[in-house]
Amino acid sequence: MLTFEEKLAIAESFPELERKDVSLKRVNFHYPDSVFDKKVVIQHLHPNGNGFVFGGHLKNAETDERGFINIRDFSEDALRKIIKDSISSLSENSDAAKESAIIGEGEEQRWIGEDNQTLLLVYEDEWWNVYTGLNLEAAFGSYEEAEDYLMDEGFRRQV
Repeated sequence: MLTFEEKLAIAESFPELERKDVSLKRVNFHYPDSVFDKKVVIQHLHPNGNGFVFGGHLKNAETDERGFINIRDFSEDALRKIIKDSISSLSENSDAAKESAIIGEGEEQRWIGEDNQTLLLVYEDEWWNVYTGLNLEAAFGSYEEAEDYLMDEGFRRQV
């Protein structure tokens, strides 16, 4: 396990992060350029070696209910990678940011195809729009029409 000082040095090696000392000698690191309200990348890095990295937008990351990953037993390489991935997930060009730009305040559903391709079905401006990534694939006047289209194309709703 890395020491507090080693973890601190790794965190401080990311120039895009800002250090914020908090209570009980713990340290947070914020990413001020985050496109989300969430700006904390590293939370409660503690002198006992414990701490958390935000992974709420990372696919296949085991997070707690707040979206954080415990980094207590991470190696140097693993810690560098998860911090880099966290920063990337909060950046303008991340998949999460792109989806957030599409979805906005709209209602959305994910539909999965046979080859694990994901489409977004988003209700916006009285239309049900189907997106592939950032690209609008189709628009429908009713949910039923959109659902029929997706099912005909071999997609199923992700629950």
